[in-house]
Amino acid sequence: AKVITQLYGDRMIIANATGCSSIWGASAPSTPYCQDKNGYGPAWGNSLFEDNAEYGYGMALAVKQQRQHLAVQARELLDLDIPEGIREAASFWLENMEDAGGSKAAKQAVLASFDPEAVSGRSRELVEAILERQDLLVKKSMWIVGGDGWAYDIGYGGLDHVLASGENVNVLVFDTEVYSNTGGQSSKATPTAAVAKFAASGKRVGKKDLGLMQTTYGHVYVAQVAMGASKTQFLKAVTEAEAYPGPSLIIAYAPCINHGIKAGMGTTQNRTKEAVEAGYWHMYRYNPLLAAEGKNPFVLDSKEPTMDFKEFLKGEVRYTSLQKSFPEVAEELFQLADQAAKEKYKKYRTLAGLE
Repeated sequence: AKVITQLYGDRMIIANATGCSSIWGASAPSTPYCQDKNGYGPAWGNSLFEDNAEYGYGMALAVKQQRQHLAVQARELLDLDIPEGIREAASFWLENMEDAGGSKAAKQAVLASFDPEAVSGRSRELVEAILERQDLLVKKSMWIVGGDGWAYDIGYGGLDHVLASGENVNVLVFDTEVYSNTGGQSSKATPTAAVAKFAASGKRVGKKDLGLMQTTYGHVYVAQVAMGASKTQFLKAVTEAEAYPGPSLIIAYAPCINHGIKAGMGTTQNRTKEAVEAGYWHMYRYNPLLAAEGKNPFVLDSKEPTMDFKEFLKGEVRYTSLQKSFPEVAEELFQLADQAAKEKYKKYRTLAGLE
């Protein structure tokens, strides 16, 4: 969240699902969101747990409609008798309104050239109307964020609808593999063998592959990232997703206090690295723009596992507690989890054209 706001915070609008991300994201007296030296920062809103995708979708449609109306006004202005400076600035903005950097430069041109005193009648009305909505001149970066309890489970219907719509929104999922904010209940993101509320003897079925499901649409940018494993891959995914002219989904591995990390929560970046090295978590990017170029849109960024899978599981209480409470099923479920991870990696290799 910090990195993404550093990249896009000055033009960012965030719809945040109720959950852990809204607690650390909106708790007084501190917040991870701030403004830059020019006074620009993210606009942030918190929705109900179950409808965050729709909430962010509404924001995106509202901004889109208002900017289109601004474009109509700018085009009407060009049809009138106006000073050359205003004409050039209006044309410049219309040409660059959907480009982040270009729209910023165009906004400055508009502010420098649009003088209501230099025009009259309808021209003046339009110049004043555009100046009044100058906040819309810069292209907005629309983000919908939340945890896996929202994205995989209770809000999945809305999320699927929004991604299927084709609208230019970015979705960031903090995947803790459990309902973190409501007590640590099992979610569809909880993997085989993990212990959680309502799965006290270890989850018996596998984890839902949200990312792979969304790639089947063909028009959704999808990435699975692990910041501690590869900051380069993480930044590639974020910048590609934000630049992609359509819906994007980034699923980020997010170690959580509910995991019971034996080395402590201060080691979460290293824990993320180990998750990838063990083949527990896989990094990839699916970019539909590559398909349009005749290339394979699925790029697997994870290497062959180098760490023992079961050794990785032993680093977290959510797995080792199973051995203590239900030793007779622990080994069976650990084996199933290991096998599922290997099969998933093989599937990803096939999609990437490596098998």
